Amino acid sequence: MKKVLTYGTFDLLHIGHINILQRAKDLGDHLTVGLSTDEFNAGKNKKAYHSYENRKFILESIRFVDQVIPETTWDQKIKDVVDNNIDVFVMGDDWEGKFDFLKEYCEVIYLPRTIGISTTKIKDDLNSKVKNG
Repeated sequence: MKKVLTYGTFDLLHIGHINILQRAKDLGDHLTVGLSTDEFNAGKNKKAYHSYENRKFILESIRFVDQVIPETTWDQKIKDVVDNNIDVFVMGDDWEGKFDFLKEYCEVIYLPRTIGISTTKIKDDLNSKVKNG
């Protein structure tokens, strides 16, 4: 069985999230998602709209996702790869080169992001609508 791993916050789920999850799953037989906890996000000065538990439930409901594990620190990736027998590590190409240190443990692939959509864009669009009535 070929196992794939990706990470993210997956807040305000959108087509870009689904695309990367589907493309990651297409690279193997089993997809594990490392989901940023609320505490980890706070340490990055980032706040998700949905709680960790709600985001985890949403991800577990997506047919491409086989397992969700908590991401609590930047430094856990090697341990997660080894402990979960990961063959392929996948991230969006906005992270290009940042996880090359994992090549010692598994294949590392950076997938292109979906053009025109991001959680930041959704939040900015909503804030703009609120300000402009």
